[in-house]
Amino acid sequence: MMRDYIPKYLNAFLLVFATFAVVFAIFIAKDSKTSSHLYFSTSSSLWTSTFSSSALITEKRKRNGSNQGSRSWKRDEKVEAELATARALIREAQLNPNSTLSSPLKDKDYVPNGDIYRNPYAFHRYLLMEKMFKIYVYEEGDPPIFHYGLCKDIYSMEGLFLNFMENDVLKYRTRDPEKAHVYFLPFSVVMILHHLFDPVVRDKAVLERVIGDYVQIISKKYPYWNTSDGFDHFMLSCHDWGHRATWYVKKLFFNSIRVLCNANISEYFNPEKDAPFPEINLLTGEINKLTGGLDPISRTTLAFFAGQSHGKIRPVLLNHWKEKDKDILVYEKLPDGLDYTEMMRKSRFCICPSGHEVASPRIPEAIYSECVPVLISENYVLPFSDVLNWEKFSVSVSVKEIPELKRILMDIPEDRYKRLYEGVKKVKKHIL
Repeated sequence: MMRDYIPKYLNAFLLVFATFAVVFAIFIAKDSKTSSHLYFSTSSSLWTSTFSSSALITEKRKRNGSNQGSRSWKRDEKVEAELATARALIREAQLNPNSTLSSPLKDKDYVPNGDIYRNPYAFHRYLLMEKMFKIYVYEEGDPPIFHYGLCKDIYSMEGLFLNFMENDVLKYRTRDPEKAHVYFLPFSVVMILHHLFDPVVRDKAVLERVIGDYVQIISKKYPYWNTSDGFDHFMLSCHDWGHRATWYVKKLFFNSIRVLCNANISEYFNPEKDAPFPEINLLTGEINKLTGGLDPISRTTLAFFAGQSHGKIRPVLLNHWKEKDKDILVYEKLPDGLDYTEMMRKSRFCICPSGHEVASPRIPEAIYSECVPVLISENYVLPFSDVLNWEKFSVSVSVKEIPELKRILMDIPEDRYKRLYEGVKKVKKHIL
């Protein structure tokens, strides 16, 4: 049973960031006009799509028109006071960046420094705040659909997070819902589809039935969902259909915090309330075998990619660079005798194009190998981008710039490359 399995290869940083993904969505006031930490406007500039949906547009208008009315509820005074204190600490750190910091975990590695952080002082206040942050996990539902997930595949982060919550690895969980700041819906989209989805019929209504019924159960048994309209509830999914799974429960889709690996704005990921999460492919269930790489001088390959041609971006990359250059090594199928991990470890840059979905496990794999990621994607909100400055440890290339990829990478001065390389080494602890 996963409840008895605590993955020892994961260090505290990933556990902290797993919960930070939710914390960011709650404690950062992204709309200065808001008076509550759980109210988010729906700015059309941030929440857009490449396709139209009259039903979705209608629902958004209804939601925007009823925001103020649905925010009239009052939280427990003690919980509100705790949240206010946390927000005040964060704002104080932003306004006074020269204030003295002390680590709440008495570990120098937890005191952030360097330009990979957008605001290391505010980030440190999140570490202070985590000591008080409490999550209530609804106990309704049985494995394998609830409270359980796979820990050894491309969707492993979904299973691992469920495992974190069930085992209360960092003591965030409270058994008293009255003391909770947020409420976790412990269903697994991966397991719903694995056990209940018919690949022949392909009826996605199974998601509506399972998730819709679950929300009905907890909303009738407890007051918290109805009291807040779901604004202080969250779910997490790393499945490609994670965002679709929430559509069938409108308040879950529009109001609740959705922590998604597939953080695609064109598929209605809302950066004002949702949180992006890294996609990590744990084929063996271990990370430590993937980490480490050569120093910059010993990295003899300029850039490397190996992967199948799917989606809109990869075919463009393969068309221009597949086995055509001795410095930009791009393969659809890795030749015999070459090892994927070793190639990343000896490459200066690792090309990370989106495939069918915007998220790619190649980004964490590049970071593990201390290889500077080259990000090629559209509408992708990068993991932990609220606090991590990705420009300091990665290179972004647009699709139209793919033909110029070699020139772009060759033009990066050596001193800048070394700074990017050092940034990758520093940020690695947050992805492990």
